[in-house]
Amino acid sequence: MKRLSVLAARLAGSLLIAAAGAALAQAPVLRVSAIPDEAPTELQRKFKPLGDYLKKETGAEVQFTPVTDYAAVVEGLANNKIDLAWLGGFTFVQAKLRTQGGAVPIVQRAEDEKFTSKFIVPAASPVQSLAELKGKTFAFGAPSSTSGHLMPRYFLLKEGLNPDADFKSVAFSGAHDATVAFVASGRAEAGVLNASVMDKLVESGNANAAKVRVLATTPTYYDYNWTVRPGLDAALTRRITEAFLKLDPANPEHKELMALQRASKFVPTKTSNYDGIEAAAKAAGLLK
Repeated sequence: MKRLSVLAARLAGSLLIAAAGAALAQAPVLRVSAIPDEAPTELQRKFKPLGDYLKKETGAEVQFTPVTDYAAVVEGLANNKIDLAWLGGFTFVQAKLRTQGGAVPIVQRAEDEKFTSKFIVPAASPVQSLAELKGKTFAFGAPSSTSGHLMPRYFLLKEGLNPDADFKSVAFSGAHDATVAFVASGRAEAGVLNASVMDKLVESGNANAAKVRVLATTPTYYDYNWTVRPGLDAALTRRITEAFLKLDPANPEHKELMALQRASKFVPTKTSNYDGIEAAAKAAGLLK
């Protein structure tokens, strides 16, 4: 009888181990990415705590996959290679069109309801207005950037400045922090970037940010959001959404994560919030 009891205990233990292994194997994998609007090291630093949090809240294994350009995020969502992506407003519009409306924005930061871009010049530049940029060399961020290209281009056109005709030359730095470096080093006589990144660089004492000054700030517009791919499991989508909405900077466990995301809170969003971005893209000639 004693031997049978030992065998039974061993069998029960084996069954528990097997059950645990099966549960682990069945854990969904959440593939997360983001538009590369900052240096890769900074993106990794920002998203590591968020990935850990989403894993805890959703029960999914979170894999963060960096990409080299904005188009790769759109294609990843469209081709079922990315489940959840941090997009700018213009990139979301591109993803919506690419997936025939299948890509869905779920949340955005409260700050993204009234986002802005900042035009910058070297600290010693004599330029005092946007009109005085005519004939200067200019740096945008990435071609598909909402805050580093589309909306600044749109507002420049409204001010009577055509970047393609009125600037001496136009360069694309590739990222917001790179635009500051372009202007600080003299590679461009002016540039424009995401207001949040500019504020962060100033707050952190960035050497390049100390060499430039803000010339003008755009009117507000909707920008960044978290978007899920077409067909993502509804229950998982709901858990992701709820996880973002419960983030609270007053909670010590959330404080650092929220600071890295530069978010006071996350709020629900919807596709129609980005209709203005789509209209601006068409007006600026960036969408047919």
